[in-house]
Amino acid sequence: MDLERVPMDLDGYVRRVRSGRCFICAIVAGGSEDPHDVVFDDGEHIAFLSRYPTVYGYVLVSPYRHVEHIVRDLGEEEYLQLQAVVYRVARAVEAVVPSERTYVLSLGSQQGNAHVHWHVVPLPPGTPYERQQFHALMAEHGVLALSTEQSRQLAARIRSALGSQ
Repeated sequence: MDLERVPMDLDGYVRRVRSGRCFICAIVAGGSEDPHDVVFDDGEHIAFLSRYPTVYGYVLVSPYRHVEHIVRDLGEEEYLQLQAVVYRVARAVEAVVPSERTYVLSLGSQQGNAHVHWHVVPLPPGTPYERQQFHALMAEHGVLALSTEQSRQLAARIRSALGSQ
């Protein structure tokens, strides 16, 4: 899918994530001022489309509970349950979005976006090597300009794929 890229206000983004409420806790509570398209919610875990996608089909997966450290804050069983959700979501994303490879990684910082979350990023087939890996994730190269309707349709397709697993 060929979508327009638009510049991202990185300074504004950094100010919001470092000074505002935890964006994942806000989504879970239903009080996010910036609505996200949820693709999975089992009451313990949530998955939603990235608000700043650098790749079509970019999804974030997180526990409901505010935890900030993958190893210290999650017991083994909680960790494995979360990884099972990450796996299911990644499979659903791949069923909907053509991908050469799917990146799955946890990013964040104690200084901003501290709530543990995984990024599920389907690399489009044919992406030149120099635009793969970290380059594909960097908002400095612009974010996709998805309309509200395009996001809703994509989320519905991923939800449908999750339902058929």
